[in-house]
Amino acid sequence: MRSGRVWGWMLALAAGLAIGLGMAAPAAAQFSDTTDVVVVEVPVQVVTKDGQPVRGLTAADFEVFEGRKKLPITGFEVLDLEVAGEKPADVPTAARRHFLMLFDLSFSEPKSIIKAREAAVDVVDSLHATDLVAVATYTESTGPQLVLGFTPDRRQAKLALDTLGLPQLVDRTPDPLRMVMSEMRDQVRRGTEGGGAERPIGSRDAMVLEHLESLTRESDKANQIVLQNKVKGLTRSFADLARLMNGVQGRKHVVYLSEGYDSSVLSGAVSDEEQAAMSESAMSGNIWEVDSDKRYGNTSATNDVEQMLEAFRRSDCIIQAVDIGGLRDSGEKNARGRDALIQMARGTGGEIYENFNDLSVAMGKMLTRTSVTYVLAVQPEKIAFDGAYHKLKVELKNGKSGRLVHRPGFYAPTLAAQQNPMERLFATASQVMGGEDSGPIAASVMAAPFRTGGSETAYVPVVIEVDGPGLLAGKQGATLPAEIFVYAMDEGGSVQDYLTQTVGLDLGKVEGLLKQSGLKFFGHVDLPPGRYSLRVLVRNGATGNYGLRVLPLEVPAFTQAGGPVLLPPFFPEAPGKWLMIREQPRGEQKEVPYPFMLKDQPFIPSSMPVLGSGQEAQVSLVGYNLGSGDVQVRTQVFGADGKEVAPGEITVLGRESGGAAGPDRMIGTFKAPNLQPGQYTLRVTLSAGGQADTSSASFVVKGAQAAARSGK
Repeated sequence: MRSGRVWGWMLALAAGLAIGLGMAAPAAAQFSDTTDVVVVEVPVQVVTKDGQPVRGLTAADFEVFEGRKKLPITGFEVLDLEVAGEKPADVPTAARRHFLMLFDLSFSEPKSIIKAREAAVDVVDSLHATDLVAVATYTESTGPQLVLGFTPDRRQAKLALDTLGLPQLVDRTPDPLRMVMSEMRDQVRRGTEGGGAERPIGSRDAMVLEHLESLTRESDKANQIVLQNKVKGLTRSFADLARLMNGVQGRKHVVYLSEGYDSSVLSGAVSDEEQAAMSESAMSGNIWEVDSDKRYGNTSATNDVEQMLEAFRRSDCIIQAVDIGGLRDSGEKNARGRDALIQMARGTGGEIYENFNDLSVAMGKMLTRTSVTYVLAVQPEKIAFDGAYHKLKVELKNGKSGRLVHRPGFYAPTLAAQQNPMERLFATASQVMGGEDSGPIAASVMAAPFRTGGSETAYVPVVIEVDGPGLLAGKQGATLPAEIFVYAMDEGGSVQDYLTQTVGLDLGKVEGLLKQSGLKFFGHVDLPPGRYSLRVLVRNGATGNYGLRVLPLEVPAFTQAGGPVLLPPFFPEAPGKWLMIREQPRGEQKEVPYPFMLKDQPFIPSSMPVLGSGQEAQVSLVGYNLGSGDVQVRTQVFGADGKEVAPGEITVLGRESGGAAGPDRMIGTFKAPNLQPGQYTLRVTLSAGGQADTSSASFVVKGAQAAARSGK
């Protein structure tokens, strides 16, 4: 399967990040104890010894194994970022690189975080237009928090980096008690006291200081436990984040900006002096003076770290660690924190970067290595919907060579009801970013831009028709949550406007109508002139079944100099056929005249008209800049293969002028040619004043409605 405003717009998806996993949803809707065939997309990079991508490979050069079983490669695509002409909106999600800028606010000083933002902005500027960026923060109290979801919009990414959730960017009060205790302990070990010239300590003073030292050890031990708990909290939170990231198709690079935690929690004390002191205490029988965690490390914390790294590896996430601490005030490097960062990076196949000035250069090398992605689609058999992990292995054949980096495995899908809101958010966003129609719920979409007075932004109604039986499949409970997402992405991949809505359908009242036809939704987006990819996702929020439709859309400038503008032909539909739902108001909305009118009577057009062969149907042609003279209309009908099958015939019966700003409306009839059942495209060319414009709409000849609406 293929299956932006900002994290703001991604958060709107939470109204509903089924886990996509690059898999097609099952055709059957009965999920209980069900097995089915899923399609898994495996992104693969192949590089030479010097880090250059290997180009020119084909599907025949790869082999994919699940365990020992060889899987047939059922699909193959190549994305080469150095080849011009790739439009971000058209690139498959699984082939796109995902960068999550993760700022550690608990194990980093605020001044270091401020500097780190500048380095992150440099990285964002160096990314390819098809790359997706997300921004997140981590604190001990809240865990990972997403500031911005995966988006190609660089402006929004920089805004997210600039804020980082400002309320959290506050100075933390250092622990003065620990500093004092540490200083006194050093004095005791030296046998001196501070305050000018050193002098021998008397026996009474020694007894007092010995007591204080015991208190210090207790304090240190308590602080060590606190630190261990902080590390445990971080590793477990990151492991959860990694599992959530599995719902995002494609390779994920987690750019982790942190000073790192004290690695002695895992490896034990690194000071030779401390180790010698504890050895002496042990030999003297003073076992209570020996801190085993500090001497040998904490096994539980070590296991937590390894489980976290395994979760990242399984979710195809690579940690690119950035030490944002640099030199300390003492002039010493961040030794213990650096060790932790190295472990996190190398444990997932990433690198550690220690110099901001070199970060962009080093990241540039990584971008070069990953500039060519081969997406292999495979179909493992008998996959239960239980969330289990399945390992994959990819090998080269036919004498081809190179180092392979690929998705190491996949998680089987799970029921939508078992997913938390963040899993659903990631999965939904990944589905919307997909570039092709997908999903088992059949749906059709119609969208058309209307000029609004005195504004460059067009009012674009969106009419969605959803197949009722497909939406009902696998129904659970008396209420069906129907989720609708509409996103208009420009040619750069940025979302210019969006619409989301969840409707709770009382099946006791509407199930019969849904079974008879389905749900029809009327909403709109506001768009400036340009070319767009309209992404419409309809989902059953209980089962996770969905349907994604991708519709090209062009919004004209509507200027007189641009000549006539013809909107798609509209086929009025009699009311009462569908369960009709209108969009909810979104804040302050400008008043726009209802766009679909026939002789002063409103109608709602069909998004996929169903006609009989040779049947005559009413049609409305809407245009701008047509002038007051005569217009000529020419029609053509094309089959699913793009070949013209018949000229078609539209008879114009009347014309209503919209004046200087409004549209001209022509009322007529379209007589469908004698055609075999199937889906067709009606293309209309309108000529006025020596200039012409063309628009088109799809229709179905009876007998093929179900196939047409499922996109087949």
